[in-house]
Amino acid sequence: MNFKMMGRFIAQILSIEGFFMLPALLISLSHGEDMAVKGFLVALAAIGVGVLSLSLICRGAPSAFYAKEGLVCVGASWIAMSLAGCLPFWVSREIPVFIDAFFEIVSGFTTTGASILPEVESLSKGILYWRSFSHWLGGMGVLVFLLAFTGGKGQGFTMHLLRAESPGPNVGKLVPKMRTTAAILYIIYVILTILNILFLWMGDMPLFDSVCHAFGTAGTGGFGIKNDSFTSYSPYLQNVTTVFMILFGVNFSCYYLLLIREWKSVIRDEELRTYFCIILASVALIVWNTRGLYGTLEETIRHAAFQVASLMTTTGYATADFDLWPSFSKTILLCLMVVGACAGSTGGGLKVGRAMLIFKSLGRNIRQVMKPRKVMAVRNNGLVVPEKVLDNTNAYLSAYIIILFFSFLLISLDGFSTGTNFSAILACFNNIGPGLEAVGPTCNYSAFSDFSKLVLIVDMLAGRLEIFPILVLFSHYTWKND
Repeated sequence: MNFKMMGRFIAQILSIEGFFMLPALLISLSHGEDMAVKGFLVALAAIGVGVLSLSLICRGAPSAFYAKEGLVCVGASWIAMSLAGCLPFWVSREIPVFIDAFFEIVSGFTTTGASILPEVESLSKGILYWRSFSHWLGGMGVLVFLLAFTGGKGQGFTMHLLRAESPGPNVGKLVPKMRTTAAILYIIYVILTILNILFLWMGDMPLFDSVCHAFGTAGTGGFGIKNDSFTSYSPYLQNVTTVFMILFGVNFSCYYLLLIREWKSVIRDEELRTYFCIILASVALIVWNTRGLYGTLEETIRHAAFQVASLMTTTGYATADFDLWPSFSKTILLCLMVVGACAGSTGGGLKVGRAMLIFKSLGRNIRQVMKPRKVMAVRNNGLVVPEKVLDNTNAYLSAYIIILFFSFLLISLDGFSTGTNFSAILACFNNIGPGLEAVGPTCNYSAFSDFSKLVLIVDMLAGRLEIFPILVLFSHYTWKND
């Protein structure tokens, strides 16, 4: 295990986090928020000490870097980043309990949006900005940022880190160099975020609100800066956010293909077509099921489209209390929580691409039972899917179900209803945020015990990092000398 190499890159991750914390500090300074300023200064000092210590200890790190180191490095760096990132919340006393502050920032970085705060409007501007920006930084991935703008030593290094942090059943290259691929992804991410800010601002949303909400939309996180999320904003702003949530749920490779005018490849993309079909079908069914709940058809469609986009892309914003909708509509939303957005997007969940592979593999196996001598392949976009990818997908599904089951069992010790516990696990593991009943869109996670919050924290990290980096990090096989 190359500990020195991992330590060096954790130091770089912390340096990037410290750099991105500076705007929040400046906002607090400009608004005279003394306690928030103290929180950011303490966090920056802790980051500085950590970076300096790791840099001194890890000098002369050997260059060998393999898949195991990549997985461990990703898991460890996200935990280190969260421990440092929660300090402004805790030191400023705006979230006085450390486990709650840690829960909040993990929820931010993993783009979950689950909160322990009963209300957010009393938070200082600097803290609100940092809380929302954590979504943007975690959405595309801080290690992807590191690869894009600082580079790494060798193809193996970049590939191992990008595959460990990027969402989806398989990470491919847009161009021959992985560093250039990461840079392209981030440039597209920045451009879409700026467009989102501009469209919100043109709808008379204050600039600060526009920036914070664009961060939450881009990272598909969902931390709001108002207690009612998006309910009090105008229909125009709700519709703009619906569109951008859907756009950020698309595989970013499709945007690159559009830029290089590969229109046919985008149109033929099975995952993209399935993604939009699921959205349209879900909206239509919910509109039919909730007819009569709202004054006009336009309002019904607007709320249905917003919530479908929010939960399928795992953003978590809300314009209505969908916990009051009929059970059929709530069941659709629960299914969307599991399916999630496209692979290669900032959204969470199982991913549309992975779900497609699971169903195609199941269909292939059923046909093989009937015709055992016939060799059959699973195809995606006209190409044969390698058996290794199918094996990894099946392993992911197995791990997904096992973690879901044990997490549900563990948090049930708190005594909440089955609906609350199950939707809380689904919401955190799939990085969505709001669930149903006691963790619905008008509620929060503060009532859970510290133990249950730790379980949910692990679920959020496992869901954002595609399970395996967290499993590898906590596996005793990882730390055996072999």
